[in-house]
Amino acid sequence: MKDSQIRNSKFEIRNLRGRRIPPAVIRRAKGIKMLVLDVDGILTDGRLVYGPGGHEFTAFHILDGHGIKLALRFGLSLALITGRESEAVAQRARELGILEVHQKALDKLSVFQDLLARRGLTASQVACMGDDLVDLPLFRRAALAITVPGAVEEIRAAAHYVTSRPGGQGAVREAIELLLKAQAHWPAVMERYRR
Repeated sequence: MKDSQIRNSKFEIRNLRGRRIPPAVIRRAKGIKMLVLDVDGILTDGRLVYGPGGHEFTAFHILDGHGIKLALRFGLSLALITGRESEAVAQRARELGILEVHQKALDKLSVFQDLLARRGLTASQVACMGDDLVDLPLFRRAALAITVPGAVEEIRAAAHYVTSRPGGQGAVREAIELLLKAQAHWPAVMERYRR
């Protein structure tokens, strides 16, 4: 469906807060086969909390986890590429079934390019979510660049879509719903819950 057809029809997609998604974003979302996520500021709220003995505490939002499960169920691949290393991230990825987990990725672009080559994908089939300058090289290559309201200015400017929800508070779920709706999977998602 072309942008003008989307604009002139009753077909529209809304985000978790009811805001209409622009037709150009819907068009980009239709061909996505993989969603690449940063972790800090995207799957988490970006804060680092340390307890006694330097133990790091990380919180993940349940909406994001359920969204990831839905994405995997409908054939969307997911990958995490993060500059930090955290056992909590590895554990959460295992719980959710995310197989591509790349921590301590100081050069995210190299990891991204290797990932695409190994998976037989092109950048035109990939959406990326990030919030800081280290994500900019991926944003410049991905078919769909998604960020959160708290991202740095340069990332917000480069993004095709800014979620209404902040990182760590359902932003990943919002992005996944956008992809599933654009690819016409949402009726099948809802069918399961209408029983």
